[in-house]
Amino acid sequence: MRHLACPEWGRIAVAQKGAQGALSPREALALEQAARSHPLGGRDGCAILTHYRDHVKVGQLVGVLSAPGISLEILPKIDPASHLDNRSSLRARLVSLIDLAHDLRLAEGEAAAMARGAETLLDLFIRIFATRLATQARQGLPRHYLAREDDLRALRGQLHATRQFTVNAVRPDRLACRYDELDADIPLMQVMACAIVSLRRRTRTLSTARLLDELRYAFDDVTLLPPNRLPWQAITIERSNKRWESLLKVARMLLGQDWQGTGHKGSAPRGHSLLFPMNDLFEKAVATLLRRGLADAGYDVRTQDQSRYCLRENSRDLFQMRPDIVIRKNGRTVAIIDTKWKPLDADHLDRGHLDQNEHDAGGEPASLSGKGGVSQGDVYQMMAYGQVHDCAQLMLLYPARPGSGSRMLRSFTVHPDGERTLSIAAVDMAASPRASARALRDLIVQSLDRTRPSPRQRAA
Repeated sequence: MRHLACPEWGRIAVAQKGAQGALSPREALALEQAARSHPLGGRDGCAILTHYRDHVKVGQLVGVLSAPGISLEILPKIDPASHLDNRSSLRARLVSLIDLAHDLRLAEGEAAAMARGAETLLDLFIRIFATRLATQARQGLPRHYLAREDDLRALRGQLHATRQFTVNAVRPDRLACRYDELDADIPLMQVMACAIVSLRRRTRTLSTARLLDELRYAFDDVTLLPPNRLPWQAITIERSNKRWESLLKVARMLLGQDWQGTGHKGSAPRGHSLLFPMNDLFEKAVATLLRRGLADAGYDVRTQDQSRYCLRENSRDLFQMRPDIVIRKNGRTVAIIDTKWKPLDADHLDRGHLDQNEHDAGGEPASLSGKGGVSQGDVYQMMAYGQVHDCAQLMLLYPARPGSGSRMLRSFTVHPDGERTLSIAAVDMAASPRASARALRDLIVQSLDRTRPSPRQRAA
């Protein structure tokens, strides 16, 4: 199988065989079919990629899209000026975002260490899964008491009287027994066994394949089920198997049973795709960091809050609002954050000036608006959030260039009364999770310190 890599919103040429770094027409059609069949593909698969005559353009999903004979790895464009030269670093940063968004609880530096030897993001996650499963298996597989019925030579447990005096009536050497037996053949272990076999067929790394082969022997007594028959609903995480919780999340993601739909339907092309919308990853990662940073300050951080509506007609609420992140304290909304995974031209996010390096059609220095790439629609949306939630502090949060640090870029007052504030900020997701959580906490506290009560709060 051939493998290519591309950044989000990037392009790959479609040419005849022999062109380096390009797709053949057959490979482009195969990827297009895989995109159409994927749950995140949207209409005609255009949410993942669009197939033009001479090139393929990918969307804002990251991960691996697989089709017969070809796999395409889409990496995040964290730094607009960067290239795909250091893929292991980009994969490690992406895994860090996925870890925060899905609470996989990876050890700090675990992804970076494994990313050096991984060929794709999928290989990296398979390696993480196999390594962590081996660690847990060495400590012993969880076992539950399972009810058994069998005909034995000696009594074990209780006598099944009905069966004994009917089926075994002519077999005095057999006793119909009902008993409980500790067994590892439970739903949680059946998921792990299925993941071992399924991922063994997909890994491209020899060391990972060898580790999965060794694990198969450890799970030899566990019933092997196909992915579409796994008993997900029967799995219960409790105190006795709590250490398996994060591993179960990784298995669920790799076997295609979580929200991003990594699996394919039966009619889909062969291959294993693992795709994530970057907007959702960024939003969930920021929410996780905010919860960590504000945990001891009494703030409640919620994502996709659906408690308010824009309009009401005849006692019926219409047009439900879903802000990305809502921060509450003592039952009152104190801040609303909308996350935007796109580069912000922070250098031009000022009060407007004449740029001597850029010129208009008449040759005069260009006049910059000071918007710096902030969408007018995004501002309108934040105004609606502030009005309906009666919130005085609003924020648009963008990713900062790696290494530039998290900082407040600009703060505006909202017309006409100036009682609300819209802040523009950037967070450096390339920093360690602990540092990013502290930086986000400082940004929020800094914003709240400047916040005045909203008009409704002052009237009360």
